[in-house]
Amino acid sequence: MTNPSEHGLRANSIREGDFGCTVMELRKLMELRSSDALTQINVHYGGVENLCSRLKTSPVEGLSGNPADLERRRQVFGHNVIPPKKPKTFLELVWEALQDVTLIILEIAAIISLVLSFYRPAGEESELCGQIASNPEDEKEAEAGWIEGAAILFSVIVVVLVTAFNDWSKEKQFRGLQSRIEQEQKFSIIRNGHLIQLPVAEIVVGDIAQIKYGDLLPADGILIQGNDLKIDESSLTGESDHVKKSLEKDPMLLSGTHVMEGSGRMVVTAVGVNSQTGIIFTLLGANEDNEEEKKKKGKKQGVPENRNKAKTQDGVALEIQPLNSQEGIDSEEKDKKAAKVPKKEKSVLQGKLTRLAVQIGKAGLLMSAITVLILILYFVIDNFVIQRRTWLPECTPIYIQYFVKFFIIGVTVLVVAVPEGLPLAVTISLAYSVKKMMKDNNLVRHLDACETMGNATAICSDKTGTLTMNRMTVVQAYIGGTHYRQIPSPDVFLPRVLDFIVNGISINSAYTSKILPPEKEGGLPRQVGNKTECALLGFVTDLKQDYQAVRNEVPEEKFYKVYTFNSVRKSMSTVIKNPSGGFRMYSKGASEIILRKCNRILDQKGDAIPFKNKDRDDMVRTVIEPMACEGLRTICIAYRDFDDAEPSWDNESEILTELTCIAVVGIEDPVRPEVPEAIAKCKRAGITVRMVTGDNINTARAIATKCGILTPGDDFLCLEGKEFNRLIRNEKGEVEQEKLDKIWPKLRVLARSSPTDKHTLVKGIIDSTIGEQRQVVAVTGDGTNDGPALKKADVGFAMGIAGTDVAKEASDIILTDDNFTSIVKAVMWGRNVYDSISKFLQFQLTVNVVAVIVAFTGACITQDSPLKAVQMLWVNLIMDTFASLALATEPPTDSLLNRRPYGRNKPLISRTMMKNILGHAVYQLVVIFILVFAGEKFFDIDSGRKAPLHSPPTQHYTIVFNTFVLMQLFNEINSRKIHGEKNVFAGIYRNLIFCSVVLGTFISQIISAIPTQSLKFLKEAGHGTAKEEITKDAEGLDEIDHAEMELRRGQILWFRGLNRIQTQIDVINTFQTGASFKGVLRRQNMGQHLDVKLVPSSSYVAVAPVKSSPTTSVAAAVSSPPMGSE
Repeated sequence: MTNPSEHGLRANSIREGDFGCTVMELRKLMELRSSDALTQINVHYGGVENLCSRLKTSPVEGLSGNPADLERRRQVFGHNVIPPKKPKTFLELVWEALQDVTLIILEIAAIISLVLSFYRPAGEESELCGQIASNPEDEKEAEAGWIEGAAILFSVIVVVLVTAFNDWSKEKQFRGLQSRIEQEQKFSIIRNGHLIQLPVAEIVVGDIAQIKYGDLLPADGILIQGNDLKIDESSLTGESDHVKKSLEKDPMLLSGTHVMEGSGRMVVTAVGVNSQTGIIFTLLGANEDNEEEKKKKGKKQGVPENRNKAKTQDGVALEIQPLNSQEGIDSEEKDKKAAKVPKKEKSVLQGKLTRLAVQIGKAGLLMSAITVLILILYFVIDNFVIQRRTWLPECTPIYIQYFVKFFIIGVTVLVVAVPEGLPLAVTISLAYSVKKMMKDNNLVRHLDACETMGNATAICSDKTGTLTMNRMTVVQAYIGGTHYRQIPSPDVFLPRVLDFIVNGISINSAYTSKILPPEKEGGLPRQVGNKTECALLGFVTDLKQDYQAVRNEVPEEKFYKVYTFNSVRKSMSTVIKNPSGGFRMYSKGASEIILRKCNRILDQKGDAIPFKNKDRDDMVRTVIEPMACEGLRTICIAYRDFDDAEPSWDNESEILTELTCIAVVGIEDPVRPEVPEAIAKCKRAGITVRMVTGDNINTARAIATKCGILTPGDDFLCLEGKEFNRLIRNEKGEVEQEKLDKIWPKLRVLARSSPTDKHTLVKGIIDSTIGEQRQVVAVTGDGTNDGPALKKADVGFAMGIAGTDVAKEASDIILTDDNFTSIVKAVMWGRNVYDSISKFLQFQLTVNVVAVIVAFTGACITQDSPLKAVQMLWVNLIMDTFASLALATEPPTDSLLNRRPYGRNKPLISRTMMKNILGHAVYQLVVIFILVFAGEKFFDIDSGRKAPLHSPPTQHYTIVFNTFVLMQLFNEINSRKIHGEKNVFAGIYRNLIFCSVVLGTFISQIISAIPTQSLKFLKEAGHGTAKEEITKDAEGLDEIDHAEMELRRGQILWFRGLNRIQTQIDVINTFQTGASFKGVLRRQNMGQHLDVKLVPSSSYVAVAPVKSSPTTSVAAAVSSPPMGSE
């Protein structure tokens, strides 16, 4: 941690004086392992206790939490934050957007067109080079030949800016999402003797952290006290075996590693960039974009080689840089997974869209190539074969202009064929959905998960907390041979029996689980920590006993050995030393499992009496099964005394036998009231819900029936994990897909299952080939061991409240309220994304089909596309970009859940959509071709067909363009429905974005199509002088002419009057000098070669005579015939 130079001396004195160790010393200490580390701690620091006093912290009370002290620690030892990678700048995103091949082709064509528009061929033979607009009055139009090239470039710039802005906002949104996830990452820290949940970024060196099963360590530390602690260090070392941590052998705990078993406390010794994860990020050059710089940085780091090697095994370039150390760890873990787990296949929609885009691209390329070929052949045959012209060198630039024009038309066909709006629509739709899903308690970590969820055919859900409220309470108990249907009064029991119950529960549960007073008066007490343990502690409180007093008497430091709960044991045991000598072990766990290990049971007096197999079977039949059938989870509490010599604690099977049963309790976890309706919706939507739980099969069946997963009379299977494995595995113990395929279609409840069973089931359903479609499976999980199943599933849901960090990190979506109904909302949003894309596709493909056919046939028949390149780009840009916004932001409705999932193999364009696309295309083509080939007769205007090279825009083709755009606009409203609904206006007012886009596009189109000359007020505003005055000053012709040359480029239409006068004056001068009249026209036309106009204008008439002199009138009369003739 470097400090600003002015604080350098003070910082050093703080390091040496205030704290007994420096950052670098602690960094070096954390790089040591097992015996080396122990030696260093004991020799150099005098043990962990001494290290704590050097760091000015208490191993029991923690830091005081004094802000000045915390700030000083941050100054000396650093913040627990890893600086994020700099996001791409807007200019970088613009550069990326410019790499698009179609845009590059357009840019080249536009630049060629632009360059040629400023070229003026010399000589008088230009009339021999084919048709060129030769109306003297249109000389000004030639001056504007640059407009088409410039307009195409402008359109490209707008497309690029829109794309870049979209990418930029997407990046910003993801950073927001990352920071949201990061803020939710909290860790248990002891400060001032109180256990608090602290955001990971606020942890400082010297903090005492409480660690437990499922945690992802946010900083480096040294173990102070641990119970049966096992850590998965594979994210740092690549070794998959769990590492045992203890004060005697290896007390070093590293950031980015997962707690797989046990619990304990550690003192934080390194945070942020000084922690092991932080060092790796520095080595990877997390703050550098450049690969070379990364390599250089890696070499410069002064970290031992062997550590470096171990770490960089997983050092894959990181996708999303962490915003603090917790995120860093997540990314680190992601890299590890990326290195080892094969990449998930593309989402359903991505795959379909990619195939469709490739097909459309090929078709567009073919059409554009044929268009260019036909145009060139037609031009060459017409000019050099039919009209028998020869290729003159001075005509080459004009021919090149023709070819460039043809090339631009070809590129235009390609541009229109390729639906650029599609990726934009997908992104907008997903981003919009993700934002809205936040409000529905779905925190989406991977964008495509949102869309995949719409295709889900199966959901494998946990029971506790997802289908139930996760508010556990003990409602029945079996103690001393009596089955109590309600919680009994404490007077019923002898003090001795009560002591066994209270101690068995209070000591043998995580000390982080507690019951706190309600937040509001009259409310229920708050349960903090493990909910099952909270239910047991609540039972102690109901018996009018105080569990906290017992805990104060037996603090965690006095625990001799702890066997923490895990999915294999399904039990938890704590060993304490008796004051009189010997040991006592308290155990609790699933009733069937613990009872099998009991050989004695307490009677009413508190004496242990024999408990035989027959007694056990009777108890299961008369107590446990009736409880389970009422949907209760049964937990057995037992103990064992070791009076003689200390046994071998590692031999677990020997220790966990010969127990004495104290009590069996029935814990109720009520079904969430909204769940049955949500499951009914899933069934209607064609989604199968399966319950996968660790509970007893009777409990699971009862809850499944209450939820509606099982309905009476159905032919469905409920299996226990053991039975499930027996049915699907062969003699060698390998899973056989054929056997699994016979089971899973009917399986609805899997009870007493392990995380491995869950993974096997999910994998089996996904890999199955028995249905028409491959199944799309969503899975919920909260435990560390659910990671593999969450990863394997198409969509993994982690629990935001009960979920461990490991589960969250493996998931695609985090349920912030742990509620099953939120999954149903995710399905709805997913289907809405799919439908939004389909709506946009229907709209886009109609535009494409019509525009391509119009451009192609128009080019082949009239040698020019009725829709010009700039107009096509206008349609592409305005219509596509805004239409994607309008159609992609339709809110979802419940009707989305009334149909079955689309499935992976169903084509993106359904028959109904194809019917709509082709129907509209035929209708639009008929209208447009009637207008193109007979429009001039309907409206009594000049034809725009077969116009010369640089002729101005015509009223005829302006009508065609406007009609085309307005037809698309109304088709946008039609595209709102894709399942054959009749009312396309249904719910249109719910989507304000749609209404404003349609209205905005309509207004923009009207404005863009009004000829400038019709806006009289603009015209008059530009004129300061009357025509007569200018004519009288005709002697200053050279000056006027020069000034006009400057002004013409931008103000052609405002100076139409001046041009007419100039034409007359030129004619007079010609008569005076005796030159041929034809030469004048030729000279006038030479400047017009590169004119491609945007502004619609009507056909021109001869200039009216000006009252100046008789000669002028003659000139005007003489000059008028050639204007129309050629």
